[in-house]
Formats: sequence, structure tokens, C-alpha cells
Amino acid sequence: MPELPEVETVTRSLATLVGRRIVSAEFRCLRILRGGDPDRMAACLAGRQIMGVKRYGKFILAALVGPESVGFLLMHLGMTGKLLLGGGAGKHTHAIFTLDRGVLLFDDPRQFGSIEFSEDFPARIAKLGPEPLEIPFDAFASELKRHKTRVKALLLDQRFVRGVGNIYADEALFRAGIHPMAIACRLRGERPRRLYESMRAVLTEAIAAGGSSISDYVDAQGRKGFFQFSHRVYQRTGEPCVNCGTAIRRVLVTQRSSHFCPQCQRR
Repeated sequence: MPELPEVETVTRSLATLVGRRIVSAEFRCLRILRGGDPDRMAACLAGRQIMGVKRYGKFILAALVGPESVGFLLMHLGMTGKLLLGGGAGKHTHAIFTLDRGVLLFDDPRQFGSIEFSEDFPARIAKLGPEPLEIPFDAFASELKRHKTRVKALLLDQRFVRGVGNIYADEALFRAGIHPMAIACRLRGERPRRLYESMRAVLTEAIAAGGSSISDYVDAQGRKGFFQFSHRVYQRTGEPCVNCGTAIRRVLVTQRSSHFCPQCQRR
């Protein structure tokens, strides 16, 4: 599933949409639509101008303005979703936004992504936690102390910080030297600070590299990311640790694969 760096990269590649007008919208798959029928949603979108495109966690939010009201188009890429500028529609194209200049396609082979429109700020993102690249350390450390859950599970909780997923939780914990099954509230000394700084560093580096193209992820221009070549533990089970040479191990935390070095990462 695209995580914060991938979604941020896609969002930035959609910057050229600002100022364009949606002429028409066509939806070919009901499964990806939330809270509305395709004809009604298409009618709501037609004629609206795109005023801004922003990322909220793993969501992409486009602010729209019409003759009489504002609105919000909220999109989630799910596991295999893509937003593509230009090109032709294919068998996995489930939404087509025809613009006054160009076209925006929503492709999703597995149909786990979603699109919704609302005239109010979407409740789905209003309840998310803070941005991990914006939260102050004191607030981050204070929230850690409140939770008795595994630290890996907490990092994946979108109410704690929004946008961190499996890849970057594993990579941040490795850099911080913290075992994924460590209890969050029991982290002492410099460990909360190391986790905070490692999380921000790995996300920042991944954004600069255009994200991780693990499977078929690309940005809106069809470009792949390169951060997968910098992964130190994620999906490296059995390979030697880049620090000590110990074999990387894999455990399940809340039914999610977690990769770690048993020598470098302690509970």
C-alpha cells in the first residue's frame, strides 16, 4: 500500500492540476465510490475548478470550487491505485476526470482504493492523527507514554500519526534500535527521541527519493521511486544486517509482517 512518501510524491506530481476545471467525470466501478452513486457524483464535480491538492496521511484531497459552493474530492490509493495524468484508459481504469486541459485517470487493479466527494471537510481525515513531519517532539513523546501497545502497532495506528505504514515503521524502528514488539510506554531515556528523529529522517529521505516502488507504484507522471534500494530491513528476511551482519528476522505484529535485526534492535 502506498504510504506517506509515495502519496506525497503523487500529490506533488499533481500540482499542475491547480487552476484547472473538471469538465466531466466518469466512474466505471461502484466499488471504489463511497457514499454516492456515479451519476450524482459526476454531476457534483462537473464545472468545478481545482483550487488546491494536498496530502493528509495516505489520502489525497483536492479542494474544489463551483459557482455556488465549495467541495472536496477525497482519494485513497488503496493497495494498487494510481492517479495518472494523460494517457488512455485501460481495463483497470475506474474513474476518468476530463479537464479543460488534459485528463486524470484513476487506475486500480485490486479495487481497494476509494473516491468520495463532499461539500464539507471529510470526516475520514478530520479524525486522523497529526502529521509525523509536523508533530513536535514533546507531543510525540507524551503520546508514546499513554500507550501500552507494541510500538510497531502504534506507529501503524493512523490516530497516533497519519501516513506511516509497514515499510517506514520497520525502517524507522531499525534506525532507532528499537524492537517492533517493544511496549511504547516503556521506552525510556533517549529512545523516544531516537524514534522520533528516525521516523522523520526516513520519511524525508523517502520523499526525496520519490517513494518506494515495491510493486507497481508510480507517480502521476508514471515515474517510479527509488527508496526501495535504501531499505535496511523491510522485506530483507534472512539477509545480513547492514550494521552487524546478523540475519534479518520477520515477526507478525497485529497481523502485519515486521522486519528487524535481533542484534541491533532491543526491547
